[in-house]
Amino acid sequence: MGTEISEPLILDKESIDDGAGIESELVPEWKDQITIRGLVVSALLGTLFCIITHKLNLTVGIIPSLNVGAGLLGFFFVKSWTGFLTKLGFQVSPFTKQENTVIQTCFVACYGLAFSGGFGSYMIAMDERTYKLIGADYPGNRAEDIKNPGLGWMTGFLFVVSFLGLFSLTPLRKVMVLDYKLTYPSGTATAMLINSFHTHSGAELAGKQVKCLGKYLSISFIWSCFKWFFSGIGDSCGFDNFPSFGLMLFRNTFYFDFSPTYVGCGLICPHIVNCSVLLGAIISWGFLWPFISAHAGDWYPSGLESNNFKGLYGYKVFIAIALILGDGLYNLIKIIYISAKEMCNKSTKLSKLPIVNEVIDNESSKVLAEQRKRDDIFLKDRIPTWFAASGYVALAAISTATIPIIFPPLKWYLVLVSYIIAPALAFCNSYGTGLTDWSLSSTYGKIGLFIIASLVGSDGGVMAGLAACGVMMSIVSTAADLMQDFKTGYLTLSSAKSMFVSQLL
Repeated sequence: MGTEISEPLILDKESIDDGAGIESELVPEWKDQITIRGLVVSALLGTLFCIITHKLNLTVGIIPSLNVGAGLLGFFFVKSWTGFLTKLGFQVSPFTKQENTVIQTCFVACYGLAFSGGFGSYMIAMDERTYKLIGADYPGNRAEDIKNPGLGWMTGFLFVVSFLGLFSLTPLRKVMVLDYKLTYPSGTATAMLINSFHTHSGAELAGKQVKCLGKYLSISFIWSCFKWFFSGIGDSCGFDNFPSFGLMLFRNTFYFDFSPTYVGCGLICPHIVNCSVLLGAIISWGFLWPFISAHAGDWYPSGLESNNFKGLYGYKVFIAIALILGDGLYNLIKIIYISAKEMCNKSTKLSKLPIVNEVIDNESSKVLAEQRKRDDIFLKDRIPTWFAASGYVALAAISTATIPIIFPPLKWYLVLVSYIIAPALAFCNSYGTGLTDWSLSSTYGKIGLFIIASLVGSDGGVMAGLAACGVMMSIVSTAADLMQDFKTGYLTLSSAKSMFVSQLL
C-alpha cells in the first residue's frame, strides 16, 4: 500500500485568496466553542438518550450510532432558545457550527458511557439474579462471584476507567483523520448536517438537506413501526427475519431484515467495506460454520445451546476476534514503521522536496484551500503528546491502585497488564469504526475477559474476568467515540482541543 500524499501541490497566496471563501470564515477560539448553554443542552439530551440506550442495551444489545440525531437535536434546541430570547429583546451570542459540534460531542459521550459502562453486560453479569438464572449447580457458577449493583462502587469504577480511553489515542488523531483519511461514516454525516445548518451562502441547499433528512427519517420511522406489527417472538417470523432465499438458507442466517439503518450505513461506507462484509458473510455463514457444524460431537460436544462457548459459538467468537485483531494490529505496526521511517528520513525529504507548478482552475483552488484551512485548524490547538502520555500514565496508576479494592480477585499487576495492551486494542477498534461505523468494544472486552479469567483461575476468575472486560470496553469504546468526534470537528472547522475538553466534561 503506497503512501498517499494529501497535498501534492504548492499554491501561492493569490490562488488561495481568489477562490477560497472558506478562508474568510471566522473560527472562534476553542474556549469560546464551549458554552454554558451548550453544556446544559448536552446534559439534558444526554440524560434522555441514556435512558434510550439502556432500553436498547437490555433488549437487543446493539446501540446504533446516534451522532446525527445529536447534531440535529442540539441545533434545534439551541436555535429555538436563542430565537426566543432575541424576540424578547435580549442580545445573545451567535450560535456557531463549532458550538453545535461541541454539543453533539458532549451528547455522544453521555450515552456512550451508558453502553460501555456495562449496565447491560458485565455489571449485570455480576449480580445475584444472574447467578440464580444460570443455576447454582452450573459448573463455575459460584456464590463468591456475586457483586450486586451499588451506586457507590459503580460510580467509582467508571470514574477510574472511563477517562483513559481519551488519552490513549489522542497522539494518533492526525494519522487516523488526515493520513489514513478514515471515513467515520456517522461522524462525517453529522459534520455535513451541521455544516448545512450553519451555512450562509447555501441557505437553499440547507433547506433541501433538512427536507431530505425529514423525509427519509419519517419513512424510516413509519417503516419501523409497520415492521413492529409483524414481528414474531424471537427469530420466528416477521420482516426482521424474512426468509427471502428459502428456509434452508434461513437456517444459516441468510435472510432480509429490511433495516433502514443498514441501508443508510451502506450508502455512507466505502464500496470496499460493503463488499468485504458481504464476502465475509458468504464465507463464514455459507461455508465455514456449516463445515464446523458437520463435525459436532467430534470437534466439540453436540447438543449445546447456540450461545455456548464450548460449541460452535466459541469458534465464531474467537475466529472473529482473531480476524479483527489481526487487521488492526497490522495497521498499527505499519503506522509505527512508516512514522519511524519518515522521522529518520525527515531531513533528506525536506532538502529534496519538489516544487510543482501546475495550472489550477478556480474550483480546484477552492477545494485545496478548504482542505488546507481544515488541516490548519485541526492541527492548531493540538493536544501535546507529553500531556496525553502523562495523563494516561497518571490515570492508569490511580486505576491500578483502585480497581483491586473494588474487585479483590483482579490483582494490581493484572490491571497494569490490561492498561499496557489496551492502547493497541483501542487503535484496532478505532480503525474498524472509521471504516465500518461499527464499534466492536464488546468484542475487545471479551478478549480481556478470557485472558484475565484464565490467568486468575477458578478461584475468583469470573469476577476478575468481568472487571477486566469493563476496563477494556471503557477504553476502546471511548477512544473510538473521541476519534469519531475528531472527524466531525475536522469537517466543521472545530478545535481538537474543544472536542477533547467537551468529551471530558
